Amino acid sequence: MAPSYGIPVILHSDHCSKKLLPWFDGMLEADEEHFRACGEPLFSSHMLDLSEEPDEENIAICKKYLERMKKINQILEMEIGITGGVEHGMDNSGVSKDKLYSTPEDVYKVHEALSPISEKFTIAAAFGNVHGAYKPGNVKLRPELLVEYQKFAAEKTGKEKPLFLVFHGGSGSEMSEIEAAIDAGAVKMNVDTDTQWAYWEGVLKYYKEKEAYLQGPLGNPEGEDKPNKSYYDPRKWLREAEGSMVTRVANQCKILRNMDKCAK
Repeated sequence: MAPSYGIPVILHSDHCSKKLLPWFDGMLEADEEHFRACGEPLFSSHMLDLSEEPDEENIAICKKYLERMKKINQILEMEIGITGGVEHGMDNSGVSKDKLYSTPEDVYKVHEALSPISEKFTIAAAFGNVHGAYKPGNVKLRPELLVEYQKFAAEKTGKEKPLFLVFHGGSGSEMSEIEAAIDAGAVKMNVDTDTQWAYWEGVLKYYKEKEAYLQGPLGNPEGEDKPNKSYYDPRKWLREAEGSMVTRVANQCKILRNMDKCAK
């Protein structure tokens, strides 16, 4: 895709909990084999989500894997603190609210442990994030915490914004929250719920527009014996879903200041 479209393409795996580490090992084996053959890993980055484990264990496992991933020029995303809601089989919907906020000390421990190995890691620190859709006001995001994380780490390292931060549970966020997160050094934002809805909405709008042509193989406003195959053909309505997704992704890229970057 990258050569065809003239853009960088990143292949990333999401949310791997401790019970899935054997699966994670299998992906890394495939990455290493591909690196030996082609000079680059199969995946650009992987995420380890060990936020349900004690922080010390979480960081130690991430450290072990980053040592391995460094050899194939790969990025590790890790999570410290808990993101609420439900995602990929991990149900944190009933978690105590105080668990949804990482401290500057928590975040810096990650940087302190991983930065001597490689700079290619990102930290999904918790600042009130929740997976899924929610009404504005029902989730108390505190993007100002990201500023505190950066400030604390800067004082320790002498570098401005030394942390590469990740914004989990970004769907439904207010524009002001997104802007604040980017300004504070968020380099990645997850909007899975929003893009899922965009895909479905493409199908929904198509159905509402063509409903009279989608009630059976034959029969529509043009006649009882008129065929409807060209309307219910999956290639037709899936294309509408894809078009809706493209529009949503393009809009998100604009929001995240990720437009026309390759030209600069």
